[in-house]
Amino acid sequence: MTIRHLKIFTAVADYGGMSKAAKMLHISQPSISQAVSELEKHYGVKLFERLSQKIYLTKEGELMLSFSRHILDSFDHMEAAMNRAVETTSLRIGCSVSVGTCLINDILDQAEKRIPECMISVNVSNSSEIERQILNNEVDLGIVEGILKSKDLVLTPVCKDEMVVVCGREHWLAKERGVTLEMLQGESYISRESGSAERNQIEKMFEDRGVQLRRTFCSTNTEAIKNAVIRGRGIAIFSRRMIEKEAEDRSIVILPLKEISVTRNIHLAIHKNKYLSEEIKVLQEILLSSC
Repeated sequence: MTIRHLKIFTAVADYGGMSKAAKMLHISQPSISQAVSELEKHYGVKLFERLSQKIYLTKEGELMLSFSRHILDSFDHMEAAMNRAVETTSLRIGCSVSVGTCLINDILDQAEKRIPECMISVNVSNSSEIERQILNNEVDLGIVEGILKSKDLVLTPVCKDEMVVVCGREHWLAKERGVTLEMLQGESYISRESGSAERNQIEKMFEDRGVQLRRTFCSTNTEAIKNAVIRGRGIAIFSRRMIEKEAEDRSIVILPLKEISVTRNIHLAIHKNKYLSEEIKVLQEILLSSC
């Protein structure tokens, strides 16, 4: 089994067929078939199934693909490290919306000073999408809050993040000195999209306490949610960091929840098979020392 075998296997999985993989890799289809066959013989498993002239990964094929991607990525890093002298390196960061809004620029300022030759790209999305990108090696690491499910990720807590329930200053709850969960029962709720960490954690708490809200407004856009809250459309959940300016000018009011506090960890998430380049190590140091 060689790197060539893994490249061919991964290409067949990615392009959904041997003929397309052969075309993209500029090698013959019989060579593709032979390489896959040699892999299957080597491990004594079936990696693909053919149904209705299409091929699908078997369970064993999916397992191998998860390792193959990261082996190839590590190989590419090794090749780059051995061949470059003063080449520009790269680092792909995925971060959740709260991190992308409130923290990432301070992190980037420090990273640019420590590794000025590194080309850093940032992708901001919800936590579940960043988790998917890490698992598929679309980003090198993630900085996310909330719950990540995959056992293939190594999670390192880097700081705490407080969640708050908010409303507009004209909302009836804005004048309350103490708010119980029972008072939130049946309220109009302005929420993030499915997959965001805010929904995962806060809604779980509401469910556990028997609180039912009426979801009347759902958006992937933070500013849209803020504007809806300000205009009195309902209550919403935010990271305290996200609404500091609005809380200061009282356009958004943080509700004083009685005996309830929701704090979550912000994690550095890296695939367990990921090669830790010098650039990744530098970013780890920055996160652990400054967040």
